[in-house]
Amino acid sequence: MTAPHTADKPLRGILLILGATLMFAYNDSTNKILLTDYNAPLVTGIRYIVHTLLMLAIVAPLRGRDMFQTRRTGLVLVRAACLAMASLLLGFALQLMPVAETTAIVYLAPVIVLVLAGPLLKEKVGPSAWLAAALGFGGVLLIVRPGGGLDPLGVIFVLCNVVVSVGYYLLSRLLAHTERTIALLFYTALVGAIAFGILLPWTATGAAPSLLQIILFVSLGVSAALGHYMFTAAYRFAPAALLAPMNYIHLVWAALLGWLIFGHVPAPLSLAGMGLVAIAGVITATRGRRRPSSVPND
Repeated sequence: MTAPHTADKPLRGILLILGATLMFAYNDSTNKILLTDYNAPLVTGIRYIVHTLLMLAIVAPLRGRDMFQTRRTGLVLVRAACLAMASLLLGFALQLMPVAETTAIVYLAPVIVLVLAGPLLKEKVGPSAWLAAALGFGGVLLIVRPGGGLDPLGVIFVLCNVVVSVGYYLLSRLLAHTERTIALLFYTALVGAIAFGILLPWTATGAAPSLLQIILFVSLGVSAALGHYMFTAAYRFAPAALLAPMNYIHLVWAALLGWLIFGHVPAPLSLAGMGLVAIAGVITATRGRRRPSSVPND
């Protein structure tokens, strides 16, 4: 269930979306930094645990039972499991690939969902959906082209992420009509925290973290929680038709942080591919959506 706009304040909504996408790009970049010294299940798990603790400490006292009540609990948990798996696959991909290219390929998932929404969710799929799909796939082919310098195993991981994310997005659209957003956010965090928390005795390997690494670990959960909050809050101040295309500013943040932190500049053909994916995403986002899409796997 999505709350109605509290006011018509589009600038505030735009600023919140820009902040949310920056948080998601920061999260990916920090993931990549920590993955040089620690394994993906550990890094992903700590992020989910911190995220869950923040929601229990800050959000639960404010929202009470709303955060815990669901109507279709089984599907809510399956959706959360999909995002947990997608997050892990993203971690594996980021160990091997630049942030910008990885982010661009991940954004293929909503385009695929647009096409599949017809046969699976009985939604109307028009010519613009097929145009978006063609542009999106063309963009990804430019990014993963032979000779593009991307690690083949990393490409496999991120494409697997896309497949799992499609399931997550489809379930998100299905559950948006019956579930509160705050409950979906909480169970997404909780399932990830439990799943990866169980694995901690085996994944908690490597050297003891430095003070800086501890700060980075904590900031993963903080940035994820803050990004989710800002993303959801944005749609209370501005319509989805205005905000949804701006999700693709995430690609700009990812490229900028990749350059500032890792010194990586995408090749011209990769930039062209990222542009095609962004255009496909904007087409997808502007096809009359009345509610926010689920947050990209973060």
